[in-house]
Amino acid sequence: MRGASRASLAALADRMAAEDITSAAVAIRLGNELFSVVGLLDAEHGLRRALGDPGKPAAEKGAVVGALLHGRVTQRTEALVAAAVESHWARLGDMVDAIEELAVSAMVLAADTDNGLDDLEDELFRFSRVVSAQPDLRAALADPGLPEDRKHDVIGALLDGKVSRVTLGLVNQVIAHPRGRPLNEALDMCAGIAAQRKEQLIAVVRSAIELSAAQRRRLAAALSESYGRKMHLNIVLDPSVVGGISVQVGDELIDGTAASRLAEVRRKLAG
Repeated sequence: MRGASRASLAALADRMAAEDITSAAVAIRLGNELFSVVGLLDAEHGLRRALGDPGKPAAEKGAVVGALLHGRVTQRTEALVAAAVESHWARLGDMVDAIEELAVSAMVLAADTDNGLDDLEDELFRFSRVVSAQPDLRAALADPGLPEDRKHDVIGALLDGKVSRVTLGLVNQVIAHPRGRPLNEALDMCAGIAAQRKEQLIAVVRSAIELSAAQRRRLAAALSESYGRKMHLNIVLDPSVVGGISVQVGDELIDGTAASRLAEVRRKLAG
């Protein structure tokens, strides 16, 4: 997001933080209700255009939200959505994206309240790896012809009892509201918001062998010092890494693997 949209999202995030939610159950309900609003706005194009029309008075758009949501969601959810439609957005899609980000942030808050933020990040990452490795599963979960309850059954069979309630709920929500994105991209978005709550970055580390706890601590400390931010490590065991490790932080790749050096030698020989 840029310009007005970034400022509006920041204001909405501050508004939600001011609610001082200390109950995981309350945060989960807020997240689920906001996801429902996202689904409604994605499905009802006319409504989305009307609520995002910068030419309409903010109070008029807020009144529409009240008529639609009052008594159907909590007052907290209604107020946040009303604030969203009354805000200024650089483009129409940013408004719905912002409500989705608030929904994810509410679920992340629930995990944090349960002291499960690290678990949420790890579980989202592991499930993303499962989805990447199984194209049939990926296709089934993305199939618009497969009923939503069947998709939830699939997710329940895979994850129920193996991940936290927040992770399970969040995965079900992003599958129910794919918004035209691959599932892996949606999971990465959720993990990124979880990392932001801890004011830390996510480093994807690829290694041919398991790193010891001491090695992980030293690597996390070195990366934290380099980037000036706390660092959460997602470790991927990759046999193609002959030696050393590669580390990806956002778009930046720090590659110290023997495989990359061998590939560079081969390129030079070929040249």
